[in-house]
Amino acid sequence: MFKQGVMATAFVVVIGAVPALAQTNRAEVGFTLGWVFSDGVTTDDPILANGQLYDQVDPKDSFAWGFNVGVPVSPNLEVGFLFGQQMSALVADGTAKTEAGDMTVSTYHGYVGYNFLESDAILRPYLLFGLGATSYGSVDYTRIGGATGQIGGFTQFSTTWGAGVKGFISDSLSWKGGIGWTPTYIKSDAEGWWCDPYWGCYVVGDAQYSNQWQFNGGIVVKF
Repeated sequence: MFKQGVMATAFVVVIGAVPALAQTNRAEVGFTLGWVFSDGVTTDDPILANGQLYDQVDPKDSFAWGFNVGVPVSPNLEVGFLFGQQMSALVADGTAKTEAGDMTVSTYHGYVGYNFLESDAILRPYLLFGLGATSYGSVDYTRIGGATGQIGGFTQFSTTWGAGVKGFISDSLSWKGGIGWTPTYIKSDAEGWWCDPYWGCYVVGDAQYSNQWQFNGGIVVKF
């Protein structure tokens, strides 16, 4: 339900900007392929499994693909929706490293992007920022005895940040290459107590994020 809500919100943002299509600038759809370097989270209470102690879980670095739909609201500013999917696996790390099973990591973000220089420039650097969610798919695994099990998927709030450059090919086609960073909040660990004369004392948490660093390239089609 949360994923559907994020996608619906992003759709409303894009549709709300449709009047801007009356300008010279046109809407664009981008398609990308790339590679993602990922990290996960750790725990202070290691888990004993298969005769090993595990204190960290990570998505595996892997191939990813994605697309975006952007609508101009000025000659340089655009809003849109950005989707990405990493074809990953869940890896447990500790006294040994074990790949539990395949896992997809999907991202859904409404974004605001800024394109530098003129719309017909040969090269246009860009920056973008988005708000949305990251969804970690369920993982099917096999125990030592041969019995199967499943780790349920979940969805968490995330932001996304990106930068890159677009290159002019024709009036309707461009190439692009860039990097992206998507930090996703996973959990908070108790770090200690903080006390204030007015508010009293409470536990201070140390937030942990799973990070995706992506390097990608693709094409952009204008309509």
